[in-house]
Amino acid sequence: MTQIDEYLRSNLDRYLAELSELCAQPSVSARGEGTRECSELVAHLLARHGLSVESYETAGNPVVVGRAAGRSPRTLLCYNHYDVQPPEPLELWTTPPYQPTIRDGALYARGSSDDKGELIARLAALDAVRAAHEGELPCHLLFVTEGEEEIGSPTVGQFVREHRGQLACDGSIWEGGGIGPDGAPELILGARGILAVSLSVRTMSRDAHSGGAELFPSAAWRLLRALSSLKDEDERILIPGFYEHARPPSALDLELIDKLPSFEAVYREVFGVKQFVLGRTGAALNRAVFEPTCNIQGIATGYTGEGDKTIIPAQASAKLDFRLLPDMTPDDILAKLRAHLDRAGFDDVQVEAYGTGMMPFKAPPDSPLVRLTAETGQAVYGKPARIVPIGGGSTPIYAFSGPLGNIPVVTAGVGYWDNRAHAPDEHVRLEDFLNGARHVARIMEGFAGI
Repeated sequence: MTQIDEYLRSNLDRYLAELSELCAQPSVSARGEGTRECSELVAHLLARHGLSVESYETAGNPVVVGRAAGRSPRTLLCYNHYDVQPPEPLELWTTPPYQPTIRDGALYARGSSDDKGELIARLAALDAVRAAHEGELPCHLLFVTEGEEEIGSPTVGQFVREHRGQLACDGSIWEGGGIGPDGAPELILGARGILAVSLSVRTMSRDAHSGGAELFPSAAWRLLRALSSLKDEDERILIPGFYEHARPPSALDLELIDKLPSFEAVYREVFGVKQFVLGRTGAALNRAVFEPTCNIQGIATGYTGEGDKTIIPAQASAKLDFRLLPDMTPDDILAKLRAHLDRAGFDDVQVEAYGTGMMPFKAPPDSPLVRLTAETGQAVYGKPARIVPIGGGSTPIYAFSGPLGNIPVVTAGVGYWDNRAHAPDEHVRLEDFLNGARHVARIMEGFAGI
């Protein structure tokens, strides 16, 4: 056991207490619940670990920045967020979401994995590296913790552009990361972009009796027909020009993705899937991440309560998200969506975008930071690291990497495939928390030399 490992193991209880302190503070950005109080707690925690701290006001929630000087002129940025998803449905939690509880080798609380657990693990890594190097750090460290990631980070792009000088760095450890179902570390080198929108339509001033369904126009049917114009049964998105700028995977991307194991059996068991989209199976499941998507999050219209209510709905709405590949942009897809609806005769369907969307990003897999992260991951977990060219979800990586000079970005964290992030009973396993800190500490230690 290295000095770093010994330090982290002997101080594990202290860091779990800090994680419990942070998770006990609600910080739901979707409804502004406790976010400012949480930003103040984050600033206090960073200062507690010896960082100089500044809190920046934005048009949304504050961004908290902590700095620690090191021997090397190189700077490593650690990105995290302090906001969390709403905890509902509350009745599905075994223990209350803001009452952190350790049981069965894991700490249960909203944010314990996504993303407060990772922030505390990285602070623990900082302490361990300092202890192993007689109070010094091998490189400069920059902690940037924002409070709007769970609602699309609508203000962080502007924040980065306005503070390029203060945020200058040579690489970044992003949120996320951890191990797959087989215990091997996974390095995700990027994320698809996202455009989230609502579609809404009103066909009458009020609901009508369904006895007049042969006369009165239904908003529900109107919206369904508009939605069906967006995608065919073969999953091909029908918006003209939608695929125009989608960058196809490179030969190296396909080589890396085809090296990944198949978790088809796990997905079938956990989600109860009988057949995946388009009957995909085997390697096709992993390759599907290179496809942009159009997903309906939910539809609201008419009456769905107990019993019967014979009405014709006057209003209907739906929420959608589009996942975008590199070189696609949210603004371009939004304009093409509006133009498609107009051309198809649905100019009465209103479109509203949520925030500014997120740009896609993909780091080069041959970066020295990727190599360092893979090598140190194997040292910690005892299994070769898997390099995933791009993840299916979306985070504001581009908002940082682009303005900061296309810095390389890697993931290394406390996650595993069933943390139940965004769901009831979210948790972080204690051994994963420890190993995530051990991994990040080794990256911090080696970054100056790459």
